[in-house]
Amino acid sequence: MAQEPEGNNRLLQDVLVRPGNDTCADCGNPEPDWASLTLGVFVCQACSLLHRSIPHISRVKSVQDTWDASDVELMAAMGNNAAKAKYEQKVPAFYYRPTHSDCKLLREQWIRAKYERNEFEFIEKQEPYSAGYREGFLWKRGRDNGQFLSRKFILSEREGALKYFNKQDARDPKAVMKIETLNATFQPAKIGNPCGLQITYLKDNSTRNIFVYHSDAKEMVDWFNAIRAARFHYLQVAFPGASDEELVPKLTRNFMKEGFMEKTGPKHTEGFKKRWFTMDDRRLMYFKDPLDAYARGEVFIGSKENSYTVLSGLPPSTQGYHWNHGITIVTPDRKFLFACETEAEQRDWIAAFQRVINRPMRPQEYAVEAHFKHKP
Repeated sequence: MAQEPEGNNRLLQDVLVRPGNDTCADCGNPEPDWASLTLGVFVCQACSLLHRSIPHISRVKSVQDTWDASDVELMAAMGNNAAKAKYEQKVPAFYYRPTHSDCKLLREQWIRAKYERNEFEFIEKQEPYSAGYREGFLWKRGRDNGQFLSRKFILSEREGALKYFNKQDARDPKAVMKIETLNATFQPAKIGNPCGLQITYLKDNSTRNIFVYHSDAKEMVDWFNAIRAARFHYLQVAFPGASDEELVPKLTRNFMKEGFMEKTGPKHTEGFKKRWFTMDDRRLMYFKDPLDAYARGEVFIGSKENSYTVLSGLPPSTQGYHWNHGITIVTPDRKFLFACETEAEQRDWIAAFQRVINRPMRPQEYAVEAHFKHKP
């Protein structure tokens, strides 16, 4: 005799609590409340919306709906762990696995790579980002006029660099970015394009920003993972004894925090000016505009063991600020004064600074700190 719908849903709940099924198969979010009937995986609501963009591959249904016995059997036969063993069997160590907090582009392309393109079942499909060499055209934002223009980019692990050329037939690159200091982070809101990628590198130990996008989402994510692959192979040579688990977090990084604050100069007598701030690991950079190529200035944030502290508020004598929520960063050399527009922003910035200050400095960071002290 066929199960009543309530009985089927009870059986489905039993399947849901099995190991692996208690988190989203695609982004790791806890307590997934949707399922793909065709793939046999449980996913969160956000990922279920991305599954709807591949209806020829995935048909989704809420776990709260009424379920047929045959659909419950299908979910019981597969489930997240079995699907992972199939669809993620050959994910390269360097490949970025998105979480629920990542942008839509990364999450959607991860889902398409797994289920639509089967990239992690057939290693030859990974060539666009694992070959050690990649070239193509990206739309790059002009440094001075802000226009996006098509530029040729070449990433070469052998040369240890990412280069771009202003003219299609140019022999010499406009910029050479060493893989050693390269970083890439998706910034769709800041760049104003769903595929917007911010690439940073060090030039004379100062940070340089490049903003790019491609109209094809897969192309852009392939570029991102090609940069991660190049960084991975560079670090494997630089740190021969290190495990994959130690190297993977160093491949690319998102900024700890970004946003507008006001700042004053070293004498603390100048008026406060509104600037865009980016906290990138131990570098606090400030820009006149969020899309500037170069920072107006950079501040090194060390650790509490080295006499760095962050305080809420400004010294009593401070004048010239418009925003009322102050922050003082004390370094061995001087105090830096900032003001935030809201209490929530102040709280978030202090938490970001505190995380960095609480972390002991690594040996190579002392060399970076020394360079900051000797800047003119």
